[in-house]
This record gives sequence, C-alpha cells and structure tokens, in this order.
Amino acid sequence: MRIIYIDIDTLRADHLGCGGYHRNTSPNIDELAGEGIHFSNVYASDVPCLPSRTALITGMFGIRNGVINHGGRAADLQAEGKDRGFFGRFNMRSWASVFYLAGWHTASISSFPFRHGASWWNNGFMESMNLMRGFGGERADEVIPGALDWLDRRGKADDWFLHVHLWDPHTPYRTPADYGNPFEDESIPEWHTEDIRLANWGLSGPHSAQEPWGFRPDEWGEPPPRQPWNASSMDAVKQIFDGYDVGIRYADDAVGVLMNKLSDLGVLEDTAVLISSDHGEAFGELGVYADHQAADEVTCHIPSILKWPGLEAQVYDGLQYHLDVAATVVELADLRIPSHWDGKSLAQHLRQGTSEGREFLVLSQGAWSCQRSVRWDDYLYIRTWHDGFHGHWKEEMLFDIANDPHEKDDLFSSDISLVAHGRSTLSDWTASQLKNGYSSIDPMEIVLEEGGPFHTRGHLPEYIKRLRSTGRSHWADVLERRHPTEL
Repeated sequence: MRIIYIDIDTLRADHLGCGGYHRNTSPNIDELAGEGIHFSNVYASDVPCLPSRTALITGMFGIRNGVINHGGRAADLQAEGKDRGFFGRFNMRSWASVFYLAGWHTASISSFPFRHGASWWNNGFMESMNLMRGFGGERADEVIPGALDWLDRRGKADDWFLHVHLWDPHTPYRTPADYGNPFEDESIPEWHTEDIRLANWGLSGPHSAQEPWGFRPDEWGEPPPRQPWNASSMDAVKQIFDGYDVGIRYADDAVGVLMNKLSDLGVLEDTAVLISSDHGEAFGELGVYADHQAADEVTCHIPSILKWPGLEAQVYDGLQYHLDVAATVVELADLRIPSHWDGKSLAQHLRQGTSEGREFLVLSQGAWSCQRSVRWDDYLYIRTWHDGFHGHWKEEMLFDIANDPHEKDDLFSSDISLVAHGRSTLSDWTASQLKNGYSSIDPMEIVLEEGGPFHTRGHLPEYIKRLRSTGRSHWADVLERRHPTEL
C-alpha cells in the first residue's frame, strides 16, 4: 500500500471544478474527484495555517492541543502535564507516527515547519525535507523536483506515506509570468458585483478592499505579483481573482505531474491519493480580500478528495472535519486510530457506499481574529471576541450558508431561535472540550489576554490614522471604542 497526500495551501473548495466553479482551474483534481471519494462538506476545525495543520497532525482540536494562533503562547502545543510518558502523545501518536510505528516509510516535503516554528509537524516523518530552502510560498516548480526524485528512489516500494506541500494559491500569487493567464477572457464569479465592491470599499480591516495586502496597500513596497494595489475597480477585483485562480491551475498542473510519475512507475492504481488543504481564502466575503481571517464558510470549508484502491467513486456530503478524513485514512490502511484523537473514521461508510455526517461542527480562528463558529444544517453561527479591526463584524452573526454561501445577509436579528441554538451548542461544546483537554484554560482566553490575534497586535494606532485619512472615520471611532487597550 502507498499513500500520497498532496496538501495545497489556501485552497477554497468552491474554486475547483468539482466544487462547482465556472472556471477550469482544476482538471487533474477534478479527474481524481470523479474517480474517488469527493468529500464535499469537509471543514478545517481550526484556521488558518498553523492551527489547521497542528490539529491535523495531532488529531486534536486546537482547544485541546493548545494551538489556535500564529504567535504567543497559543502558537505552541499545550504541555501534556504530569501524565506525559517518556515520549508523549503528541509525538508518538501523531498522524504520521501511526504509519511510522506500523513500519511504513514516511516523508514530508514542506517548508511549513520552518515557516511556523512547528517542529511537531515532523513527528513521525522519517524524512522531513525542506528541499526548497524556503520559509513558505515556494512555487510548484520549486517543490515538484524533490517529490519526483523521492518517487524515483522509493515510489515502487511498498508501504510509504508521502506528504507534498504546494503553496501556489497562497498570497502573494507568484505563478511565473511566462505561464500567462488562462482566465484572462473569463469573468469572475457572478456573486461579486460592483455593488459588493462599493459596499466593501467603505469597510475597515486588514486585507479589506482599500488595503488587500495588509494594513496599507503598499505594505509590501510594491504590488504583489499579478495583483493590483487595491480593489478600486472591477478590473482590479478581476486581477485579484485571476491571480488566485492561476495559482490553483499551476498547482493542479503539478498534481498532474505527480500522477504521471506514479503511472510511469507502474504504481498509480495501487496508490491512494489524498488532496486537501489547510484553509480557504476570502474574496470579498465579510469584507476580506485575498486572506483568511475568520472562522467562516469560505475560510474553513476545504476540498478533500480521496482516491483509494478498491473503493467506488462517490460524493460524500456529510458534515466532517479534516480530522475525520485523517482518521479514515488510518483505518482504511488497517491501522489503529489513537483513542485520544478527535477525528472519527468514515471507513465503514465508504466501504458500504453510505454517507453520514456529524450533527454539527465547531470551527475556530485565533490568528487574525478571535472567533468560533457553529456549522449545522444550512447555517453558520459566528461568535466574535476580537474583530481583527473589521468594525462591521458583530459580536454574533448568523448566515444561511445553503442559500447565501458568500455571507452577504446576516440573519442575526431575524431568527432568535437559530441564534440561541448556535449559542448553546458552542457553549456546551467548549465546556466539554476543556474538560477533556490538558488544561482547563481556553487558549482563546490566552490570545485575548496577550492582546489579541498575532497579526493585529501593535497595528491599531497607525491604522486608526489611515482610516481617518481615507474617509473611514466612522470605523476609526468604532475601533477606538472596542479596543481602547490596543491604542
């Protein structure tokens, strides 16, 4: 048995052809989705990058493993305490360790551990390779040569697990200029109208329409590759969409290269292929452009496609965490799922051709804002403790995701019973998780105590000035009232 996990950073589920997108961004991924299991409702439990992959490798929600931020104490694993054994659960019962301890050869080609100081990602990987010598954002043409070399050396052997990390859809979109723009003559999604752009133009927050690359449009010194300074027109909005979608297509080409290599080696039909991501990306939803700042639909809903030898193709539409897919891969490989994992295997359902989902999911964001949300039925309830300087975000919001996937209409004031359900579900879940964790202290409280999300710390005074100088004094007043200690 062989498994290749292609981890495409910042990949939205609905920007793939198999996810209903109108552009041909993903022909190779779509082919795999048609041949395998397409999990259409998988969500990352914790976002963005560091919390998501930490949850995946540890098998535990961020509220239990302690990692929900990109800096501060909540960017490090929770201490296991007096019951820690000689090795500890985090390193000897990681996703990769399960395969390693069963005699598999495990390898990861990624700069993620370097970028985020996340040495625990390496737990269980016999080979952890940053062959690009980078700290994130490497193009597929910089990553794939190392993967092909590894496959040439070990691809025909049995029982290996290979993780290949592609960054191309992550900002800044660095697809080579000579690749061109396959979508130059194609329109952006219909939902993003000029009315949406105008409404967003007056909003506040990093990665908003007036400063989509940070807290000011020129934060990087020059426009990012393939990108405009801001979303000042629909042509500029199209540039932003195009840059992202070209990055997806470039990563998809790399998927094709890897599949061709497996075919050339004669092992494609005996190799399981998993394609997924750590989080999605907003393009105007909640006023955010080209970033991942909320615990919302577009940030947490990720693609998950599994082609497993012997399993029939199907669309699996039950609500699931990415942790559930990881547990499923372990059981399908006839290995034991660690008892403390939060992920639940779907292997039995896949073998029977049935589809069953969780009653609800709880999603967390602690790096750009402090939010938790509840996803159930058609709805998403979002509770905000720190707005990440998006002044229009309310303490509680409610969206009908089935009919409003781009979160344009907040239903908080119109359906008190749904809000109450989301509120109570979140409260009960939080209490349960803290009871089962290594600490009774919620890492969200730690983030707030330290001064808020890592990416907003220290930025408010200058950003208040910018808001006032760009005709957004109203939001400056709102943020001054909400965040007096950060001034």
